[in-house]
Amino acid sequence: MPSLLKQIKSAFKSSKAKKTTTSQPAPAPTSAQKVAAKAPVLPSVAAASPAPVKTHPKNDHENHTFAALAKADSQLAALASSPYSKPVANDRVDKTKAALEANGFKVHLVDSRYEAFEAIKKLIPDGASVNNAHSTSLEEIGFITYLKGQTPWNNVHATILAEKDMAKQSELRRTIGSTVDYYLTSMSAVTEDGKLAHADLSGSKVGGVAFGAANVIVLAGSNKIVKDEDEAWERTNGFALAAESARARDAYGVPASAIVNYEVIKKANPFAPERIQVVLVRDALGF
Repeated sequence: MPSLLKQIKSAFKSSKAKKTTTSQPAPAPTSAQKVAAKAPVLPSVAAASPAPVKTHPKNDHENHTFAALAKADSQLAALASSPYSKPVANDRVDKTKAALEANGFKVHLVDSRYEAFEAIKKLIPDGASVNNAHSTSLEEIGFITYLKGQTPWNNVHATILAEKDMAKQSELRRTIGSTVDYYLTSMSAVTEDGKLAHADLSGSKVGGVAFGAANVIVLAGSNKIVKDEDEAWERTNGFALAAESARARDAYGVPASAIVNYEVIKKANPFAPERIQVVLVRDALGF
């Protein structure tokens, strides 16, 4: 009997202990946890791919840029920091563009070499015959490299260079070279009052630009911009000729180049409006 009473008392104590035992309350959430709980769940977003870099074909004549020639040729070194090798301020570019247009030239103003390359491509229709004067500017935007590949045009320059007899090659320059549908070149100077100035030795460039070709595309960096005709001659004779002579020494092994023909185009041809188009670049190109 006593053992039975002990068992009953023991069971009663165990039941009472279970009833009075309670679980510990959970700790209150912190401020950060409350904010996180309210924040919306956003879908995961894949990292955006970088935009493709817009570029032009490679310049195959990097050794003939002004900077390279100024380093390699001691006779040109004194002009290495010339302002004629640097782009001018945008307000001068805009002023020059307006003056060129007032003189009848069609102007395409672009910011970069890539844009200059693309602009020239779009100006030439498929099937057109194309020739180019030597132009460091055209080399620097990769257009000469591009012309050496597959294009939708008839590259007359390649036909001329394929002729190894120099007398016959000269005749091709005079005939098919000067009378193409599109003649590509640059200038040694572009004036703020809207004139174009350039020079050459043989006359093939001046002839094609002045009258021979049906259309002319002039590529000009803003470093070619000068105040007026007087400064155009100063830049051509004092800067461009020195740079071209350095190139000629490296390319042909001659002492220097020379100005035999010098031309200033003051206005567009009144009988062929917009025959000469200018791609003007807010960057330094050529010399």
